[in-house]
Amino acid sequence: MEHQHFVYILTNRPYGTLYVGVTNDLPRRNWEHRHDLVQGFTREHGLHRLVWYEPHEDKYDAVWREKLIKKWHRDWKVNLIQKANPNWNDLYDGIAM
Repeated sequence: MEHQHFVYILTNRPYGTLYVGVTNDLPRRNWEHRHDLVQGFTREHGLHRLVWYEPHEDKYDAVWREKLIKKWHRDWKVNLIQKANPNWNDLYDGIAM
């Protein structure tokens, strides 16, 4: 995962509240969310479950994609998650080091 940027989606439960973010260190950022070290929306809504992520080589591409997905209708975001992760499994263990 070195030298990559990631767009990711967190939730509190399947079909629950969604959060779209971007980072250059997916394991670290998700650890911060899980331990409520990030002030704001994710902490207020208990968004600890990583259900989708997408790697990008270029940080500008990742930021562009994040902004695009944030503008999407909720159904489109749900479909994006369902396509890659139909059971809404927490993907954190697969990325944690």
